[in-house]
Amino acid sequence: MIIRTLDSAPSIDWGNGLSRRFLLHSDNMGYTLTDTIVRAGTTARLEYRDHFEACYCIEGKGEVRDLQGNAYPIQPGTMYALDEHDPHLLIAAPDTDLRLVCVFAPALYGDEHHSLDSRGFSGYPGARK
Repeated sequence: MIIRTLDSAPSIDWGNGLSRRFLLHSDNMGYTLTDTIVRAGTTARLEYRDHFEACYCIEGKGEVRDLQGNAYPIQPGTMYALDEHDPHLLIAAPDTDLRLVCVFAPALYGDEHHSLDSRGFSGYPGARK
C-alpha cells in the first residue's frame, strides 16, 4: 500500500504552475497521479507525444483548446482526456488558479521538465522505457 499526502508528494514547477506527483514510475503502478495547479491568467501550449493524460478539475476555472480553435470550458466536475496525444492550449481564468487531478500513462519518472518543441509546444519528450 502506498500512502502520500499533498505535503509529502514531490513537487515540480512546470512553468505555469506546480505539479505535485503522488505516483511515479518507481511505484510500479504503470501510471502517474498528480495534483496540478495552473496559475491564474496563464496559457500553456502542451503536447504529450509519449504519454496519455486525463485531467479532472477540482477547483477554479479555465478552458482547454484544440488546434482547430475549439474551446472547452473547464470547471469543477469537468474531465478531459488527451487520447490522441493532442496538442492543446490549457488556459486558466484570469482571476483564479485552476486545480486538476491528472493521470499520465505511462508513468512519469519524476524528473521530467517541460521542453518546448519547434512549434512552441511543451511536453515531456523522450519517455524512458
